[in-house]
Amino acid sequence: MAVSGNREAQGSRRPRQQARRCHRVEFSLTADEFAALEDAAGRAGLARGAYAAQVVLGHVNGSDAGPEAPDREALRELVHAAGLTHKTGVLLNQAVTKLNATGQRPGELDECARICMRRVANMDAAAEELRKTIR
Repeated sequence: MAVSGNREAQGSRRPRQQARRCHRVEFSLTADEFAALEDAAGRAGLARGAYAAQVVLGHVNGSDAGPEAPDREALRELVHAAGLTHKTGVLLNQAVTKLNATGQRPGELDECARICMRRVANMDAAAEELRKTIR
């Protein structure tokens, strides 16, 4: 089955809902409006239609839980930072492997490892707390 370029960039499809959506809404946009919608949907990791539906339904229901929720961008940034911190931990692990191979221990290694692990734990805890406020 062929997969479009946009679908690959956005990841896998969302799970199906219990109730089938059988009503359709159509609207027209200018080129600038369409580009803005496409950009916002991409940032949210959603298809254009799913993004538009979530924004409209969030507004209609008076909810802040849609793709433009105030904390959602903070969560994305925090998750990204956690990924980078994890990569730092991997590099630290590689340094320890080299240390074990040579037997020579740099003086800063222990403190560096403690700082790295503390930051990873703090970031994971912050991401989890932020995730709870969004859902």
